Amino acid sequence: MWPESSEQQQPLRTGLTTGTCATACCLAAGHLLLGQQHKISVTVTLPKPADGSKQVDLQLNELTLKNACLAHASTIKDAGDDPDATHGATIWVELRLTAKQGTAFAAGEGVGTVTRSGLLLDVGQAAINPVPRSMMTLHLERLADFYHYDGGFEVTVGVKDGVEIAKKTMNGRLGILGGLSILGTSGIVRPYSCSAWIASIHQGLDVAVANNFDHVAAATGNTSEAFISQHYGLDDMQLIEMGDFAGAVIKHLKKSPVKRLTICGGFGKISKLADGHMDLHSSKSSINLSKLAT
Repeated sequence: MWPESSEQQQPLRTGLTTGTCATACCLAAGHLLLGQQHKISVTVTLPKPADGSKQVDLQLNELTLKNACLAHASTIKDAGDDPDATHGATIWVELRLTAKQGTAFAAGEGVGTVTRSGLLLDVGQAAINPVPRSMMTLHLERLADFYHYDGGFEVTVGVKDGVEIAKKTMNGRLGILGGLSILGTSGIVRPYSCSAWIASIHQGLDVAVANNFDHVAAATGNTSEAFISQHYGLDDMQLIEMGDFAGAVIKHLKKSPVKRLTICGGFGKISKLADGHMDLHSSKSSINLSKLAT
């Protein structure tokens, strides 16, 4: 029999970003290459707060020395109680020692490549966002100092089954092809924070503007999006999967303005927007029936 559920609401578990996972893999591979230490877990310093006072421990799933200059490490991403598409995914890194100083990044299997302008990365770069890049670079630099190593690193990041998992994300529409993005600004995944969704709305607007589209359409769901796309004959880059976050679209237009914005959705959600609500979820706003009646 199933155990009885608690009558008291339990706090939701936070998780770790793909960027934190990749950093852990870098650390483990670096210890193996530079110090011949086979770590089963490592400690990662998170980017927030900036004083480096917050750290997390991660277990390694696999750690292999391929040759004197190349090591492979992987870990399993735990997104906590967030319904994250990458929860349970295997994040891996191949770390290579190089004569040239500095840290270079490449996309391994399951990590995408940027093909459209408007994102935080240049076209052609591996879809490893700036904060994860900084995290990995900082940890590798500290490791190099610790082991008195004066060379550089080449970091290849991959995600097992990342191509398939990416189909559940908005990467294709944003022009990130071939897999997932390595993400994270704080290193922590906060359950149901909706920050990833809002970030994708902002990225979608940035991509549309950077690619010279002056008309975008934001829809509350798949049916609305299919209708508005066919009605105006819009390109994928002109479509914003807004969901309930109308405010995220409207506020970001100050940064990425377009000449024309079309918002499409069901009668109930649009009536709430007309009533001044920026979050259209039923838990955040309700239909003003008296106003509709006047």
